[in-house]
Amino acid sequence: MLAAYISHADCARHEMGAQHPECPERLGAIKDHLLIKGLLDYMQPHEAPLVTLDQLGHAHSSLYVRELMDASPREGHHQVDPDTSMNPHTLTAAMRAAGAAVLATDLVVSGEAPTAFCCVRPPGHHAEHAAAMGFCFFNNVVVGLRHALDVHGVERVALIDFDVHHGNGSEDILRNDPRVLMCSIFERGLYPFSGEDTQAKNMINVALPTRSGSQQFREAVTEHWLPALEKFKPQLIYISAGFDAHREDDGGNLGLVEADFEWVTRQLMEVANRHAQGRVISCLEGGYVLSPLARSVAAHVKVLIGAD
Repeated sequence: MLAAYISHADCARHEMGAQHPECPERLGAIKDHLLIKGLLDYMQPHEAPLVTLDQLGHAHSSLYVRELMDASPREGHHQVDPDTSMNPHTLTAAMRAAGAAVLATDLVVSGEAPTAFCCVRPPGHHAEHAAAMGFCFFNNVVVGLRHALDVHGVERVALIDFDVHHGNGSEDILRNDPRVLMCSIFERGLYPFSGEDTQAKNMINVALPTRSGSQQFREAVTEHWLPALEKFKPQLIYISAGFDAHREDDGGNLGLVEADFEWVTRQLMEVANRHAQGRVISCLEGGYVLSPLARSVAAHVKVLIGAD
C-alpha cells in the first residue's frame, strides 16, 4: 500500500506578484526533485478536491469564509495584509489546499494510504479562525485535523509544526481543545511575534534563539515534544511541514539542514508507529528558496513513506 501524494495544478495559479517568496515555482521544484529521487514511484498520486463550506466550518467562521469569497478579485490583486494578496485564482487554490488535507484524512483514516503528503499552496498555519495573514487563507492542516475529529470520530490528534515561524493560526483555532496536542518549534522574535507566552495546556511551544542549529533543535524535540507525545498517545499525527528553518533560506536564521528534517520525521514516525498505527499526514507550509526547499521535502518524504 503506497503513501498518498496530493496536489493540484490550480495551486500553482495563485500568485502574489513578481518576487514574492511564496511563489508558484515552489510546487514544481518539489515535484521535480521527488521525481529525480524516485520517491514518487512509491506514492499514489491524487488530485486535491475543492474543500466544502461545511469542511471549512470546522476551522473557520462562516462570516470570514463568506468575506474571503466576496473579496476574490476578477482581475489584478486584492491586498489582504501587507504580505498577502489574492489574484483571481487564489480562492480556488486555497480551496484545493484545504481539500487536500481533507482527502488525506479520508485516505489515511480509512486505511487506503498509510501516510500522506499534501504538496499544496497557499500554506495555512497562519490563517486564524476569522483572519487571513502571513501568505495563508485557510488553515489547511486544521481543516483536515478537525475533519478527523468531528467526522471520523478520531479521539486524540497531534499537530506538529516545525516551520521557522510560529503557527499562530493553528494555535488560535485549537487552543484548549483537549482532543488536540499541538507541538511547535519556531525562531524567537520572528513574524508573527507570538507563541512564547501561550497559556494553553494543549500547546507545547518552543521558541529557539537565532542560530540555534541542529543540536538545539534536536534537544528541544527530545526534551519537550517526545515526552508530551508519549503521554498524549495520539491516534493520528498531522505535520505542518515548514522548511524555511533551513540555513540556506533567508526567511529565518535557525540554521537547520536536510538531515534535521529527516531526523525529526523519523522521531514522529516512531511515535506514530507506537500509538497511531503509523498514520501521519503532512501538509506543506513554509520554505521559499527553491533548492533547499526541494531537498528538505525529499528528506522528509523519504522517511514519511518508509523509503529511508
